[in-house]
Amino acid sequence: MSFSFGSFSPSHRTPSLSSFSGWLSLGQLITWGSVFYTFALLAHPIELALGLSRAESSFAFSLALLCEGLMAFFVGRWIDAGHERRVMTGGSIIVGLGLLAHSQIHSLLEFYLVWAWLGLGLSATLYTPAFAVVTRRFPNDFRRGIIMLTFLGGLASTVFIPLSSWLIDSWGWREALVALGLMQLLVCAPLHALLLRGAHRARHHSVAQTGAATVSVREFLKQSPFWLLSLFMILMMMVTSALPVHLVNLLRESGLPPAWVLAIPASIGVIQVVGRWLLFMFERHLDVHAANRWIPVLIPLGLCALVFGGVTALPALLFVLLFGLGNGLNTIVKGTAFAQYVSRDHVGQLNGLLGVPIALARAAAPWALGLLWSADGGYAVGLRWVLLCSLLSVVALWLAQARALRLQAR
Repeated sequence: MSFSFGSFSPSHRTPSLSSFSGWLSLGQLITWGSVFYTFALLAHPIELALGLSRAESSFAFSLALLCEGLMAFFVGRWIDAGHERRVMTGGSIIVGLGLLAHSQIHSLLEFYLVWAWLGLGLSATLYTPAFAVVTRRFPNDFRRGIIMLTFLGGLASTVFIPLSSWLIDSWGWREALVALGLMQLLVCAPLHALLLRGAHRARHHSVAQTGAATVSVREFLKQSPFWLLSLFMILMMMVTSALPVHLVNLLRESGLPPAWVLAIPASIGVIQVVGRWLLFMFERHLDVHAANRWIPVLIPLGLCALVFGGVTALPALLFVLLFGLGNGLNTIVKGTAFAQYVSRDHVGQLNGLLGVPIALARAAAPWALGLLWSADGGYAVGLRWVLLCSLLSVVALWLAQARALRLQAR
């Protein structure tokens, strides 16, 4: 396996797969880190500065996720039409301007407007558009490119939780946001503008040329695997969206030393990358259905460590290991489940049908976990509900897989 940050030319010639994925992943590292993972560090000082409750601050992040999800369909259409350079460059500019504006907020309304704006930028810059770009550029080897893309992107928490924490502690949260905004404008936007030149226009093929099935996607909506997989993805998305936003505060309130509070969530990124690398190296020797069945189990196992072991050093370490591996590998399970268990020829439409439900789930989960927090009990009740959602998600996947394999065997 090669993963290169080799030079790319500002000409219209596309660089090699490893070079292209390497440079594109740099933008993923910065955007995930400066926005998604930094929010958890900003929540407490902003609550103090603006006099907000935990539920009010959490709702801002939910707004961002909602706006991101609602724009995803349109972003995908623009990328399919060959406008990937405009989409991702424009998205980086939107995120950069949003972070600069964030440094100047003084009210709850401004806080919410800024995060809604950031959600628009995230819809054009995170994994979903980047995966689509790699698929268009390298249609015969996109899976390898996508896995390589997630390697560096998976380190966002490892790099930016300590970096953003240092910026906030050293300069203050307003000045830290200015620095993060400039990263978007001076690194990500020029990177996307140069790297994504020369995108080809959309090509239209007939059914005879592509070999696509003539069965309508509506036929698959009549079968239980689609609905069970949808339940699996929505519930698991709720779990993986709710926890990162509150993890720093959860660990801080448990009384762990400050170094642990930062080191535990930061290490999740490294573990995610290790898990993806191991799967990439050994997937040819694994039964794909067994792997799909057991990978998501790692997430409820990690949550069990926190719920039943308490938020102390050993259970926290066990949670990091299991949740990090599960979250990293689950990206691949979710990305391939419809193709394996419903229809390979209708993957785009099937995923598109879940766009709004997943956006609502991602938006509601952090806010709901904030509502379940209390001054006396902390996150105890919320963690139990998150654990229940993860268990129901795993059961839905198992049922979907079993029924789909029976249908395929007929």
